[in-house]
Amino acid sequence: MDRAFEAPDLIEVMDEAVRYNRFLIESVAAWSRGAARILDFGAGNGRFCAVLHERGVAVEAVEPDPGLRRRIAEHGVRAHESLQAVGPESFDGIYSINVIEHIEEDAAVLAAFRKRLRPGGRLFLYVPAFPLLFTSNDVRVGHVRRYKRGPLVRLVRAAGFEVESARYVDSIGFPATLCYRFLGSKQGDLDVRAVRLYDGLVFPVSRLLDRLLGRVLGKNLLLRATRAPAGG
Repeated sequence: MDRAFEAPDLIEVMDEAVRYNRFLIESVAAWSRGAARILDFGAGNGRFCAVLHERGVAVEAVEPDPGLRRRIAEHGVRAHESLQAVGPESFDGIYSINVIEHIEEDAAVLAAFRKRLRPGGRLFLYVPAFPLLFTSNDVRVGHVRRYKRGPLVRLVRAAGFEVESARYVDSIGFPATLCYRFLGSKQGDLDVRAVRLYDGLVFPVSRLLDRLLGRVLGKNLLLRATRAPAGG
């Protein structure tokens, strides 16, 4: 079913986070290496799937917003309106970047991912971390929750996956987001200049610190898993 994204202007603002987006693209590209067919769930404006498509990756997308879906199709990527339009065991990998936190029934979505993955298929999840960091920006973009590592691992395992790794990302983003919670925009806006400054000067340092703090602290959480065998 078609559904408009809650804050399309913020999608464009995050296009300015060049290093942050490059990190995610390279992470997905490495994770998807050797996969014959992958799916971007909640692809937004096609920021990630368009680059992967240009690199020769066989990627398709699910995006409920019709306007954003048209933009994805303009990049030559096949875009579906929902998971229901995708057949069972169709993909070798599914990735979802900052999406499942929008969905009330996240466990049902994870179970649907498993059904659409081939045996041994891969899962890549990137979500906002720590309920403590829930801000006006989360409200504005329609987030239902933020995740902690342990509960997310248990949720993914319960959906029929074997978790390979789960680490926090952007350790400096934790205190930065905490400051935004108390001092930032009450409307949930993002300042383009602040996004550029953080992306250019802070995010590279934050990624270095993640090597030490990735199991403990971070603004986001990155999880990789594989579809468990039937009955596993």
